[in-house]
Parts: sequence; structure tokens; C-alpha cells
Amino acid sequence: MKLVFTDLDGTLLDHDTYSFEPARAALEALRQAGVPVIFVTSKTRAETEFWRARTGNRDPFVTENGGAAVIPAGTFPFEAPEEIVLGTRYPVLVAALERAARAAGVRVRGFHSLSVREVAEAASLPLEQAELAKRREFDEPFEILDEAGAAALLAAIEAEGMRWTRGGRFYHITGNNDKAAAARGLIELYRRVEPEVATFGFGDGWNDAPLLDAVDVPVAVLSPATQRLRELVPRAAVTRLPGPAGWSAAVFELVLGRPAG
Repeated sequence: MKLVFTDLDGTLLDHDTYSFEPARAALEALRQAGVPVIFVTSKTRAETEFWRARTGNRDPFVTENGGAAVIPAGTFPFEAPEEIVLGTRYPVLVAALERAARAAGVRVRGFHSLSVREVAEAASLPLEQAELAKRREFDEPFEILDEAGAAALLAAIEAEGMRWTRGGRFYHITGNNDKAAAARGLIELYRRVEPEVATFGFGDGWNDAPLLDAVDVPVAVLSPATQRLRELVPRAAVTRLPGPAGWSAAVFELVLGRPAG
């Protein structure tokens, strides 16, 4: 059995337009081959459900940088939980971020303090998708307004007992979770169906490094963070193209073992 774990923004979805059109043929080829495509994203559950509907995806998915893994009913031929929660609840994260910002003397701008319209502007999202992005449970995206104080702020977040990571647009504060831990939980469930599982991981940002390091075949989708990703996961392959075009080519070559088209 093969499993594909993939980030969304900047990977399966274009960083600027959020289009997945160049990946449509690869998604269909994976579906025909019976290969689950598991979204592993910093997006909320509501956002991820939106993109699952758009892409016709019916597989489990991981939200908010590993805060939770969601398992649709009927995925496995045995009783499985509907959700595996690994993250810290959102109000706790928001309070920790505010304390860390005060302790470091650094100004931050988190999603909790933004209106839907401000989130839309910051993330280049339509208003209806920005509203979905505000429905957070386990992860707070934020901007550091005093970049010179970034190191002090991130140290203060760690002193709060929290983790931080960085995606394509924002920093994120989380609890003791990451994309890899959630993916491992799903892998163990699939191994109950078929013990031999080959795992493929696709990502473009720093926050994807744990996921890429946890899979058999890691793929860094070309982005401004590629050099850092290669430092964190030296064995990762790197796509020649960014976004869904690079994702698609790597899926055909590495997962399906055949040329595109």
C-alpha cells in the first residue's frame, strides 16, 4: 500500500492563486490507483473540508499543523476514532502568545485579533475562505511586527512550553504537536489493513520538515524555503517546478512510476 501525505498551500495549491489545476490529472491518477491522498496542513478543519470538496478527496486529513487527524466514517474495515486530537486548545495558545509577546517586548498580530476582512487581506483569501480560516482550534498564525525581536519572541514562546513553526506566510504557535506525529498515527491505522506501507510526503515550508522527515520518500516542492528544508531533511528530493505543477510531476515519477499523462 502507498500513502501520499501532502501540504496544501504552496504545494498542492498554488501559493498565490490557490489553484490546484496543474495537479488535477495526478490527483485522478492516484484515485484510480487506489492511493490515499492525506492532506496535512496548517489550515483549519473547515478550510480543509472546503478543499476536500473541491478536489473530490475522501481520505483522512490532518489540520492545524498536526493539531488533529480527522478520519471519515468507513475509511477502515474496523472501528476507528473519528478524530485524533494532539493539539492544545486555541484559547490556551492565544493567551500564551500574548504573554510571550509582553515578556519579549515584541508586537505581534495574530488571527485572533484580526477581522475576517483583515485575514483575507493578509492571506490573499476570498472573504468566505478567510471566515473558514478564523475557525481555529489548535494553531494560531501570527505576524511579528518587530522583526528585530523575532528571536526573543520565539524564545519566550518556548519558555511558555509551546512550540512555534513557520509556514509560507505566517509564524504559528502550537502545543506539543506537529504534522509528523499526526501522520504517524494515521500510518499505524493503515498498517492494520496492510502491514507493508510505503509513505510519500510533499511540502514546501519549514513546518513541513517534520512530516518529510517521517516518511519513506520526502519531496520538497520548490519554494523560497527549499534551502532550509534541504538542511532539515537532506534526503528530500526537490521538484523542478513550484506548487501544483512540481507536485504533479513528482507524483507521477516517484509515486506512480510513470511519465505524466
